[in-house]
Amino acid sequence: MGRWRGLTLGEAMAREPESVDAWLADPRSTPHGGESLLAFVSRVGGWLDTRPVDDGGRIVAVAEPSVIRAALVYTLKAPPAAYWNIDVRPLSVTTVTGRSGRWNLRLDGVLAQPSRT
Repeated sequence: MGRWRGLTLGEAMAREPESVDAWLADPRSTPHGGESLLAFVSRVGGWLDTRPVDDGGRIVAVAEPSVIRAALVYTLKAPPAAYWNIDVRPLSVTTVTGRSGRWNLRLDGVLAQPSRT
């Protein structure tokens, strides 16, 4: 996140509105001095592509919503702008199956929500 590290999007927008607009509009943009959205999606996808093929096991990755969004953009071969339209709920489960070059998203439903007592 470069110089925006530790800031909310609203805080970054208040400080540098034109830079945030450029970053949101162009997936190659790096006005914050950090990683572009396109590079981030590629980095997460590169990690996915190094997972073992058909080893019979499963890999569980606990990740921030931003990483899950990037993984979904990569696996679905969606345009980078789709990243901003994917909502990932806290404590949710996202299942990706397949192998390098052929990933699939599996939707299994919602986990039970914790009680609020």
